[in-house]
Amino acid sequence: MPADTHLAVLEDGALARRIAEADAAPDAAAEAALYRRLAPRVRLYGLRHLRDPHAAADLVQQVLLMTLERLRAGQVREPERIASFVLGASRMTVLELRRGTRRRAALLETWGDAAEAFEAPEPLALDPDRLAACLDALPERERSVVVLSFFAEKGSDELGAELSLSPGNVRVIRHRALARLRRCMGAEEDGR
Repeated sequence: MPADTHLAVLEDGALARRIAEADAAPDAAAEAALYRRLAPRVRLYGLRHLRDPHAAADLVQQVLLMTLERLRAGQVREPERIASFVLGASRMTVLELRRGTRRRAALLETWGDAAEAFEAPEPLALDPDRLAACLDALPERERSVVVLSFFAEKGSDELGAELSLSPGNVRVIRHRALARLRRCMGAEEDGR
């Protein structure tokens, strides 16, 4: 009988005991099996109480990570009741999230709107003619790397293969070329 089949017939509590009783090396197969069983339950709890699929996915990660850490450390008193432990941890985590949301809302109400406190920088207006002149002033290899990186949207690996360069060399060339472009455009004088 394969290990996965053997784990499939074990109850949640038996899996939790295996994880808690594992020696120095964690029992990865038991942890994965327990995670697969409990994740849908935590996700449903999160969807019901948080009403946001992304928040529910975060809840799954947070609760099950904490559960596995506690099991490994032997801090779960009754491993055979692991489902109740996970449900309680889910409930407490949702309460903490809601408290944090209420606390942030109260702070915003007391101290003002966050949009007023944040001043967005002005967008950088580029002179296309000056940019074209600066690009033309670059050595051919640097110009090729910049153009292919930003206009053809190629990564360092693809560029390296196309230009017979290592990916690291492509990154260095791009970095130096962008510094020259900044100087040429006068961006360093503006503090950008």
